[in-house]
Amino acid sequence: MNLSISEKERYDRQMRISGWGEEGQKKLKQSKVVIMGVGGLGCPASLYLAAAGVGHLVLVDKESSELSNLNRQILHWQKDIGNPKVLSAKQKIEELNSEISVEALKTEITERNIGELVSGATVVVDAMDNFKVRFMINEACVKKGIPFIHAGIYGFQGQMTTIFPGKGPCLKCIFPATPPEAERFPIAGVTSGVFGVLLATEAVKLILGIGEPLIGRLLFFDLEDMTFVTCEASGDPNCPVCKKSRNKLKSHTKPTF
Repeated sequence: MNLSISEKERYDRQMRISGWGEEGQKKLKQSKVVIMGVGGLGCPASLYLAAAGVGHLVLVDKESSELSNLNRQILHWQKDIGNPKVLSAKQKIEELNSEISVEALKTEITERNIGELVSGATVVVDAMDNFKVRFMINEACVKKGIPFIHAGIYGFQGQMTTIFPGKGPCLKCIFPATPPEAERFPIAGVTSGVFGVLLATEAVKLILGIGEPLIGRLLFFDLEDMTFVTCEASGDPNCPVCKKSRNKLKSHTKPTF
């Protein structure tokens, strides 16, 4: 799969990065990233993945845009209130980059369809706001051997980690019990933006094989005092989700695509 003349011009600056180049850009063009949730996290994540040239984006969300979303969900504008989020996001992304494919799926994520939703993905981005769905994503990706990136935010704080089946702990290892959650929790729009961009960054790194992903590590970021902290995340040897997968491969091996 070659790059067109316009693609070479569009991606010129990023292809100058060491380890990226035209071959890396071709990897992005051939990749499929599934973004679960097109809200505060999913909007900036999908926007920057599109800008980077990921060839196929799949947007999954069941909801329609409302006024209270607009402080943080940057792909949904006032004129989009009442419209499906996946459609308003798809429209903006295609206006940014017409050389990629964007698939919009207005559907609820359930145990029945989660396997089909993640099937064929290079990377899955967890941009959800509840752990019930996150655990479904975790189990489906572990079963299929698909890496996915998790982020969770609250107020000015957030956390993030990368789950790579067989090479580190899964989300159930890290959060064995479902954390307490509120239906409507406080959130600053800038927090969504920061972590959405971090999600896109980690996805691009995984596809290109650049740098060190957050496998087996949790990143915490507090925007109030601008502190980044990372800590090790241990796997559960008896985890009912990832035990078999983890035993097949060596842990903490740098992934390549």
